[in-house]
Amino acid sequence: MSSRPPRRFSLRPFTPSGPGIVRALDVQLEEPVQGTFALRYTLHADLSRLRIPATRSPRHTDELWKHTCFEMFVRKSPDSPAYYELNVSPSTEWTLYTFDDYHQNRAPVHPSLPPRVHLTREPDRLHLDIRLDMRDLPHAGRMALSAVVEDGEGDLSYWALKHVSPKPDFHHPDSSIAL
Repeated sequence: MSSRPPRRFSLRPFTPSGPGIVRALDVQLEEPVQGTFALRYTLHADLSRLRIPATRSPRHTDELWKHTCFEMFVRKSPDSPAYYELNVSPSTEWTLYTFDDYHQNRAPVHPSLPPRVHLTREPDRLHLDIRLDMRDLPHAGRMALSAVVEDGEGDLSYWALKHVSPKPDFHHPDSSIAL
């Protein structure tokens, strides 16, 4: 059990989406307990105007960022530029990559325990709960949270804790925060 209450974050759009489509995108992060990250992404939106993929069996799937997906970046150690990238789709498909440095040497990671993903829909909300066991994956105390949201026309909006580049760039090291 975590000794601290969950931390709550509001992601900001790189550019605003069409009026009335996405109202907010929040993330709740439970402090890592026994090496497990627990996140809840809540998308407050007119879901009928978004492309939300159908639920499938959870499995490792590449290129999820091309459609609606929720992301977490975790630094491997304080002294290294290496990091992990987790992408999770509302379909419950996921992928985990490792990078040696900023956008360099991407390789898939197949953890001993795959992420557990659960989707809940309400009329104006989508909740995506993710539990990722990081015990066999070295990590440090910095992370970035982000999302890609696809509207009904196929246009993408990019959401993050902060945008530090002139274009959407979730990998930028200055996008991370201390845990």
